Amino acid sequence: MRSRDAFTYAEVGGTRRDDLLVRPPRGYRPIDRRARIGDGAAAWHAAADAVLRWGIQRRSGIRVAAADRDLAAGDAAILRIGRWPRDVPCRVVYVIDEPDVRGFAYGTLRGHPERGEEVFLVERDPDGSVWVHVRAFSRPASWFFWAAYPLVRLMQHRYTERYLRALACDPPAGARR
Repeated sequence: MRSRDAFTYAEVGGTRRDDLLVRPPRGYRPIDRRARIGDGAAAWHAAADAVLRWGIQRRSGIRVAAADRDLAAGDAAILRIGRWPRDVPCRVVYVIDEPDVRGFAYGTLRGHPERGEEVFLVERDPDGSVWVHVRAFSRPASWFFWAAYPLVRLMQHRYTERYLRALACDPPAGARR
């Protein structure tokens, strides 16, 4: 693997750890957020299908240059975030495709403003409720981004909030939530 294709962090797969919030990789800031996005089979299938095609990113306002098919481990993508003038490269670390959980994690590549990993999951609980779950650990990739760390955190918070709303299903007319 060429150095520009290598992940920019050593803890590849770290978003799978159950103790990520209490014991993140040294020097990294963790995130673990979950939000209800709907109920029932239709909501589950729509969100579960979208998450594996970069739907959560696209519906959050991020432009994604990637293959037009379900994601697979090893797939690379270029993200364009807001007015940021540079490409933001990443690669899929792993994919989860289980009966009640679908999603994927991507890790940062050289040129990404942060170092770390983020996982995007759609989960269906036994009661039929459908949830989006975002977990991550990250830190700035260079001195420039360390200097702008308050702004970097603000942007990360803003996009995490967008992710949590991106796959929300609208209730049928007249239904209450």
